[in-house]
Amino acid sequence: MRIFVTGSESFIGRELIRKCLLRGIEVSGCDLVSQKSQNYDFRSVDIRSRELRNIIPENIDALVHLAAIITRDCEANPTLCYDVNLSGTVNVADSARERNAKQIIFASTEWVYGQFKPGEIKNEDSLIDPTRLDTDYALSKILSEFTLRERHNITFIPTTILRFGIIYGPRTGPASAVDSLFAQVSAEDEIKVNSLMTGRHFIHVSDICEGIIKSFGLPGLNIINLEGDRMITLGEVIETSKKLLGKNPRVIETNPSNISERRVSNSRAKKILGWRPEIDLETGLKALIKQ
Repeated sequence: MRIFVTGSESFIGRELIRKCLLRGIEVSGCDLVSQKSQNYDFRSVDIRSRELRNIIPENIDALVHLAAIITRDCEANPTLCYDVNLSGTVNVADSARERNAKQIIFASTEWVYGQFKPGEIKNEDSLIDPTRLDTDYALSKILSEFTLRERHNITFIPTTILRFGIIYGPRTGPASAVDSLFAQVSAEDEIKVNSLMTGRHFIHVSDICEGIIKSFGLPGLNIINLEGDRMITLGEVIETSKKLLGKNPRVIETNPSNISERRVSNSRAKKILGWRPEIDLETGLKALIKQ
């Protein structure tokens, strides 16, 4: 099997490539950094460039499109956000078609579901109103999804849209709530959170990458959530971190009644991909401890 990865040196990209190389999958990819972290065919190329067409190998089994401007940078520069996340995705899809890629796999996000009512669970069939999305990042992702659906209807290249949950794990870049709280427990005497009962279906980067690999070769057009199995509260993250680190910082809730929950189903991934999350919170947090 041969794959091409955009954003190959990203947090998810590095872990995906590590897992693929261990499986004997031939990997090539691109990113904006100057050097690669592992032994694969790497080029430093912007996904908006026509040069992309020249570096994607012919007839690859899957093109995994991870490259994107993240939430923080989207809010700082909306123009760049849409230029990279939307226009870049169009260029990636057209390049994949020209190079006869057998499948496109797109990294979307659970943030396309917008706001949640208390107790509400959303799945891939939930209605999404783009006019109610409150971040440029989420809007750029759902517009990219629409574009890929239209491209699929024209070219019939198998297209898999994976909506990632809130990912945590060892990284050097911007941290998730899990990574951030773990670091605070490790280093701070006092931690402030809005509500300890705020929760997400947090998911480890290893499980995300296993889901991507499980989607290789999937026919047709598919939209699939890759989410953790259960709600994990900020309070649980803090208590588990305290246990693992042997620390006991003071925890202050600034607004205990302001509970935010996002419940997203992963049932379709289990049914279609035969995938399920394997990394529990304690195991995932242990990997954050610096050796």
